[in-house]
Amino acid sequence: MELGVVDRKRSTVSKIISYQVLTIIIMTAGFALAGGAYALSAALGGAAAFIPNLYFALRIHKSAGQEARKIVNSFYAGESGKLLLTAALFFMIFQLPNIEILPLLAVYIAALSVFWFALLMR
Repeated sequence: MELGVVDRKRSTVSKIISYQVLTIIIMTAGFALAGGAYALSAALGGAAAFIPNLYFALRIHKSAGQEARKIVNSFYAGESGKLLLTAALFFMIFQLPNIEILPLLAVYIAALSVFWFALLMR
């Protein structure tokens, strides 16, 4: 019974990550119509959302099946790592020349909003 719950959760997480990737690709392609700097900024905004979320998902997945205390500790460590990774990525992104803030933030926010839409769809 527990294995089925873990499989269902994993498939939900996989779907959310897939939808994030799809959102990032579609929006980056849209911004590419406006030029290369817009496409690069959009892709970097997507990466700043996707990479920390993937790290968090992998960290939580690794703790599946352990005792509750270890899962909670893994959750907090994963969330802390996610925040630090996000800050580091934005720091590195803003060191690059010709970054366009609108596409960067639009794709970043859109990729993060996938979680909210996934909650509404359930």
